[in-house]
Amino acid sequence: MTKKIVIGIIISLMLTGCSNAAISSETPGVVIATEILEPETESEPTSEQSFELATEPIGNDPKEAIDLSLKPNEAGKIMVLMYHDIGDEEKEWVRTPENFKKDLLTLYENGYRPISLRDYVSGNITTPQGYTPVVITFDDGKKNNFEYLEDGSLDKNSAVGILIDFNKQYPDFSPAATFFIYGNNIFGQKGLEEDKIKFLLENGMDIGNHSRTHANFTQISKEDLQMEIGAQAQFLETFIKEASYSIDTMALPFGTRPKDESIKDFLIEGTYNGIAYKNIAILNVGWNPGYSPYDTRFDFGNIPRIRGSEIKVETFGLYNYIEHFKNKPEDRFISDGFPEIITVPEAKAALITTDSTKEIYIYKESK
Repeated sequence: MTKKIVIGIIISLMLTGCSNAAISSETPGVVIATEILEPETESEPTSEQSFELATEPIGNDPKEAIDLSLKPNEAGKIMVLMYHDIGDEEKEWVRTPENFKKDLLTLYENGYRPISLRDYVSGNITTPQGYTPVVITFDDGKKNNFEYLEDGSLDKNSAVGILIDFNKQYPDFSPAATFFIYGNNIFGQKGLEEDKIKFLLENGMDIGNHSRTHANFTQISKEDLQMEIGAQAQFLETFIKEASYSIDTMALPFGTRPKDESIKDFLIEGTYNGIAYKNIAILNVGWNPGYSPYDTRFDFGNIPRIRGSEIKVETFGLYNYIEHFKNKPEDRFISDGFPEIITVPEAKAALITTDSTKEIYIYKESK
């Protein structure tokens, strides 16, 4: 790929423990280098363009391999999509297989590429440069999310079947998705729980917590809250053979939170039956895109989601935000292709947290 460069100011620093602080002219350790370069013709990334994850730097500085004409903006927002059922009839909480496939193709053609929820909250953005990460989630863990047919084959019209087949057709579109499960009924087929969870983990998908009984958390006691989270985490982990894998992401049932401020911290961590739990992500029902994990406003305990639906979404559904980002591309997260570097235009620099060990690369956009 021809590297395209704009005239700019490059500010590069290794971030050190200034918790929740934004970059400013006062930030210690800023090194400013000014270089005047001839700009080439700019272009927006399109579905026809093919960008590879930049892993081979030009010279000794990996930033030289970042194509600034793609206008990387890692301060932009990221959509976390919320689905529930896949079924024959389209309803408020049900997406037909055809419409879910349409969603995936629309995302693909508009430059979105899935990443795991874990990578989102940890800031491990491996999305190829010029593209935008998106997070896909399913609540409840119904049979229509993941079903094996009588002959042992994967139902191609289940959520997992559709994701796997789409990945086979478009290998650069990962099947990464998180399935939040409540209660004992894991994907509706008794005896297959361990096999299904193993399949998901081996194919880059995740299992998350959706509470023990799908309780309303609004008026819950701290004891019951810890039971709802801790008991379900412990139950799900009995089917996971990977010792290093924990159930540590939580989708709030009904999107509810305790009104009692004194117990809200138990959403993040607590103890049930003498066993501790600690969540790295708490997801709402939501209506908005999430902040970049590098943004000072990012809160892993309060992550909004966008409904993957076209019914009763008002102006806050998946297709509304796809259109929004077309009209306001400056709001959209655009990856630089390097997980260890945070690249942002100068106008967004003040949003970036300094509580990180990643290198920040700030450039000035051409007019």
